[in-house]
Amino acid sequence: MASLLALPLSCNLFSLLRMVFFMVFVSANAPLSAPTDTIYPGQSLTGSQTIISKEGNFELGFFSPGKSSNFYIGIWYRKISKQTVIWVANREKPVLNTSSAELKLSDDGHLVLLDNFKNFIWSSNSTRQTSNYTSAVLLDNGNLILRDLSNNSTVTWQSFDHPTDTFVPGSWIGMNKITGEYQTLTSWKNSEDPSPGYFSETIDPSGTSEFFIEWNKTIKYWRSGLWTGHYFAAVPILPEMKPHTIVTVAYIDNKERRYTTCFYRDPSSSKITRQVMDVAGQIKQFVWMDDLKDWALFFSRPSLKCDIYFLCGPFGVCDEKSSLVCGCAHGFQPASLRDWQLNDWSSGCERKTKLHCSGNISDEKVGFLKMPNTLLPSNYLHLSAYKLEDCRSACLSSCSCSAYAYNGSGCLTWNGELRNLQQLYDGDDSAQTIYVRLADSDLPSSSDDNKRSIIIICIAVVSGVGAVLCALLCLALRCRRKMFIIIKKEGEGPLIRFTYAELQYMTKNFSEKLGVGGFGSVFKGTLPDSNTIAVKRLEGVQQGEKQFRTEVSTLGFIQHINLINLRGFCSEGNSKLLVYDFMQNGSLDSRLFNENCEVLSWRTRYEIIQGIARGLAYLHENCRECIVHCDIKPENILLDEKNCPKLADFGMAKLIGKDFSRVLTTMRGTIGYLAPEWISGLPITPKADVYSFGMMLFEIISGRRNRIPEFDFTFFPAWAASKISQGEVLVLLDERLKGDVAIEELVIVSRIATWCIQDSESHRPSMGQIVLILENIAEVNVPPVPGSLKELAENKDLESDVYYSATLSSS
Repeated sequence: MASLLALPLSCNLFSLLRMVFFMVFVSANAPLSAPTDTIYPGQSLTGSQTIISKEGNFELGFFSPGKSSNFYIGIWYRKISKQTVIWVANREKPVLNTSSAELKLSDDGHLVLLDNFKNFIWSSNSTRQTSNYTSAVLLDNGNLILRDLSNNSTVTWQSFDHPTDTFVPGSWIGMNKITGEYQTLTSWKNSEDPSPGYFSETIDPSGTSEFFIEWNKTIKYWRSGLWTGHYFAAVPILPEMKPHTIVTVAYIDNKERRYTTCFYRDPSSSKITRQVMDVAGQIKQFVWMDDLKDWALFFSRPSLKCDIYFLCGPFGVCDEKSSLVCGCAHGFQPASLRDWQLNDWSSGCERKTKLHCSGNISDEKVGFLKMPNTLLPSNYLHLSAYKLEDCRSACLSSCSCSAYAYNGSGCLTWNGELRNLQQLYDGDDSAQTIYVRLADSDLPSSSDDNKRSIIIICIAVVSGVGAVLCALLCLALRCRRKMFIIIKKEGEGPLIRFTYAELQYMTKNFSEKLGVGGFGSVFKGTLPDSNTIAVKRLEGVQQGEKQFRTEVSTLGFIQHINLINLRGFCSEGNSKLLVYDFMQNGSLDSRLFNENCEVLSWRTRYEIIQGIARGLAYLHENCRECIVHCDIKPENILLDEKNCPKLADFGMAKLIGKDFSRVLTTMRGTIGYLAPEWISGLPITPKADVYSFGMMLFEIISGRRNRIPEFDFTFFPAWAASKISQGEVLVLLDERLKGDVAIEELVIVSRIATWCIQDSESHRPSMGQIVLILENIAEVNVPPVPGSLKELAENKDLESDVYYSATLSSS
């Protein structure tokens, strides 16, 4: 030992290094069996073997997506119950047998995947010089790296430089200025095929900070906007709110790279987030929800699927109001039914009968399918035809013409496949009619009309017999004085259509009034099965019968735990009534402001706030059509026997039409909840509900109305907002709670309330963002005092509604 210590230092290091390498190679000759995060030279990964990152966050191995029989090398989250792959090595070349395929390090230090015939399937192919003594290590951020065993700081290749469809904290997308390589997110083809799809997100090659989403790397259909120094202009991030879940986003432009990345604010947090270039062409941000055991969508861009270029493929029709999004017109069918079942619509639709255009075009038996209310494709040819029939003849005379349209611009024709057909609806200014070429045999024919006539006659006969039977039944029921059993009549969708007489009987001639709302009075009633109902008799509804039923039917399909359940309706002449479930604990205002009621605990209030936020987020973001409530206040929040909040009167603004001046007149009694845009006449968006939600939060916190006569200021939120900005939130709390509050939750709710009542709607968060904040997924910073309320607080002597209205209008 003494002689060894006497050797020169460099000699000692060389000897120790040789010993380390010897030990490495000895261990490398053993198979991969015990859990490890590293593949050493001489080792291989095969079959069900995997490597696991040091802290167990990620796992690498063979996987098979969905019901596919193909296998790929991938990296996925290990600590969540739903396998979610973030990176795929051989996405274009799967292997069929994992027992003989192997992932290992080659003699020149590259990571390679070999099939059972020892053919190269995939290689890391590093552009940097590699060493023979290289190891592959899976890091806890999901990055797979190759590093030199003699110098662990030397990384020769890493998976983050070659992303597939997913962007995770610590990774990056952008451009390497030295190598010229781009880090691009490219969608999977479908949920069972990770090969590159048509959609990708990449940085602007011209050198700006902007990112694009492209179709087929040619057509740009969404832009992130330029980096502002805090966020990308078109990405839904308010810099003051920092709502981008649990990460901080950064854009970096230096001598080596220009790219965007993100990192966890709290490295010890157990929250997980990822961003994905989806197979359907949207960039989506997800957050893992432990309680749901699933991913929750935070945002997606573009927000409308029909804004995605060529989403539905050739001749496919995009319909935002359809649950299937993509469909085929009459006479067409999916070109690949299997792909469509996997939500891959890129193959589009094809004619059921192929067209065979010959030299003599007049011999071809074709016609044109009329498709009204359509957004016309943009790649048209403009012809100088002066009549619709001339336009049709011009298209018919050309074998390549697949469709024509005639509008104010004249005759438009399309050659070849149609792209980006979109179904619109009555009232849309962009809606036009297009005529698509089809074989005669695929067009709606007279034989179809004959069949339809026969069916109608049969239905009429059956209906006639049924009508006689129903008449006899009604007579028998009337004799037994049980008129309410007629409620088994045909409903609209899931709703029951009641008669006025039935509801009059069930409510004892509307004798027990529960309250009066902005759209009518509410009465208590009882169904034949003894269930209690609440019947609202609408006042001032002006729609026709068909419009009323259509809109009520739409509301009937809206189901959410935090929305009042609409059971049915009645529409007879001028009598319009809605039937709801009865809520045992009444409205929120009665529980907050009635001194005779038991005081709601802070825990109950916080859960009520969360429920209201979830209900509004559902109306704004998850319904087929965005529904703006227009009258958020405690009176319209009902509580069931467990104090679960239910939003009532949602959609009523739609039911009374778009005469917002009349709505405003109806709602003047609660002007304290109205957003500035109501007063200034600006278009009403979901952010108007956000404002009202914020005003209501002040009342839930304090347990008293926003206008408090005994205080020396005119409007409580004005004073409260200034206290919140100063960090003094306890002074806002309902005195009856005697300080029994979770202070962190009080801070969160107080800050949300102030952000919600900002003068400009662009500064208010969305209800989806508010839900994330209330669930501790997103953070909320100290808000500024809204300008209009700041003026109000500084003018304590001006207490009239006129002054308040003027203040809002001027903002």
